[in-house]
Amino acid sequence: MTYHFPYLSEHQSRTIAPTDWEMSLAGALEAIYATGTHDLDGVVAGLNNSRVRPRQGGSWTAETFTATLRDLGE
Repeated sequence: MTYHFPYLSEHQSRTIAPTDWEMSLAGALEAIYATGTHDLDGVVAGLNNSRVRPRQGGSWTAETFTATLRDLGE
């Protein structure tokens, strides 16, 4: 058994495993951030250039992106 200091666990607030879609979104965001893009408009543009679409379909907007992060954080 490996001890993990509780305040350093990246999954300390997770109650269930992430879905495939959530993992795809996380991967796309990591790739976007790795390019040095950190502003909202740039992140939204990067998501629209990726294969990950909002759960409801269509294109990403600032509103759908922030709503998605809000929903995932609940």
